[in-house]
Amino acid sequence: MKEKYWVPAIERADKVLKEIGEYPKQLRLMELSKRVDINKSSLFSLLNTLETLKWVTKEEGDTYSLGPALGMIGSAYFRQFNIIQSFYKEASKSVAKINEHIQLGVLEEGDVIYLGKMEGDSRVRLITDPGMRFPAYASAIGKIQLTQYSRAELETIYSNPLEQKTAFTISNLDVLYVNVQEARKYGYAIENQEAALGFHCVAAPIYNFENKIIAGVSFTMMTSSWEDKKDSATEEIINLANRLSHLAGWTGEKQISID
Repeated sequence: MKEKYWVPAIERADKVLKEIGEYPKQLRLMELSKRVDINKSSLFSLLNTLETLKWVTKEEGDTYSLGPALGMIGSAYFRQFNIIQSFYKEASKSVAKINEHIQLGVLEEGDVIYLGKMEGDSRVRLITDPGMRFPAYASAIGKIQLTQYSRAELETIYSNPLEQKTAFTISNLDVLYVNVQEARKYGYAIENQEAALGFHCVAAPIYNFENKIIAGVSFTMMTSSWEDKKDSATEEIINLANRLSHLAGWTGEKQISID
């Protein structure tokens, strides 16, 4: 249900910006109009305004990309929170212990938006980078943040069928709910080849001063390392999440660790 004072024009601009961000330098007016379901005349005026404000840039071939003004706004957003700066400082300590890749991500609707990455010595290329979106149900860093929702809320978030990224991806909402409730109980979430074959992740939540989950951190490693490191990685990712939670003002007890 829309808010009482909802502004449709801003909603349309939001749809356009997200679509351009997803497909930079690929979409012309006609195709963009079909994708966002806005008639060409209205979309032309909207794009012209966004271009004047430097929120979008018109490229060669009459395609569009996000403009420099959004970069400035994005930078301002990141400056007002110290969670990213704190992540890189604290994650370096955890990487030194486990020597695997660590990522920081926040939940937006049903997706994770990755904000930071600290790499171990592994030369394996992760499928996600800072700025990218990925389905939360197919990632440990997403599932640990979904623990804050009820079964009914998950059904609202995922009103469409869950797309499988691999044969191991959870595709049933009931199974997902059981999985995230287990993660809630233990204080960490595990993902075994659900996002990409051959990769495993363990994630823990970051809380703020209101005891609300604001982000998650995760270790990612290949199957060849998982059996040897999963216990120590779980312990350390919980410790990292606790440190970042305290920096964010959380005053709760230490999260549950592994036996």
